[in-house]
Amino acid sequence: MTEYKPTAALLCTGVLFLKSEKFLSMNQTLFCSNGDQIRKSLQTLALTVGLLTTVLLNPATAQEKLLRTLTVTGRGIESIQTTRTQVQLGVEVQGQSATGVQQDVARRSASVVELLRSRNVEKLQTTGIRLNPIYSYENNTQRLTGYSATNTVSFRLPTEQAGTLLDDAVKAGATRIDSVNFTASDEAIAVAQKQALRQATQDAQTQADAVLSTLNLTRKDIVNIQINAATPPPPMPVLERAALASKAADTPIIGGEQEVQAAVTLQISY
Repeated sequence: MTEYKPTAALLCTGVLFLKSEKFLSMNQTLFCSNGDQIRKSLQTLALTVGLLTTVLLNPATAQEKLLRTLTVTGRGIESIQTTRTQVQLGVEVQGQSATGVQQDVARRSASVVELLRSRNVEKLQTTGIRLNPIYSYENNTQRLTGYSATNTVSFRLPTEQAGTLLDDAVKAGATRIDSVNFTASDEAIAVAQKQALRQATQDAQTQADAVLSTLNLTRKDIVNIQINAATPPPPMPVLERAALASKAADTPIIGGEQEVQAAVTLQISY
């Protein structure tokens, strides 16, 4: 009887066959464990394809939903009484020596600032310090004739106190009053801003209702809101530059009204 001995090729084939069976077994296990996940992914894909098909088959409907909106802008204005006066004043001195004019300005400015602090003014701050040469021009020749020094401050105070304080500041050493502006208090401005926003919102809704009712359409949801502005204008300036105070009487300072404006844009579906 002849003894059978497998060749090397057959042995290799057998090993490969065994490994192939093991690999297939592992794949079957993985497939079973991930089957639910694959099934859910296929369901999600089918749903997405269905939605895309609906949109593609009905582009007019989708576009109509996007375009059926009305955009309106409403405006609100609230007037409030000014109760504060914003002042900018300072000391200006001219002389032959730069050191001399600077020291003179510093001395007078210190006296003015001391007065302002004693009156408890609001928001006191330095707004400018300048030292400039002064030249004369004769026969096309420039000649240094002296120096000019300036120190300016700004502050805020109740309007009823402004006239007397301006007079006293001049007596203390101020030589220039650059600006006098009127404004309401911060609290009054904040309240007016909210009221102006309410007015602007109501105005936008009224405009939308007027347009849609004329077209026999009905206002639905507000899909977008934009606040364009809710800020007061700059303080009201005095029309003419303030003159130096008279020694005989207090300088009269009379405020007025200030307008706070707001704008609101609504995008409304119908």
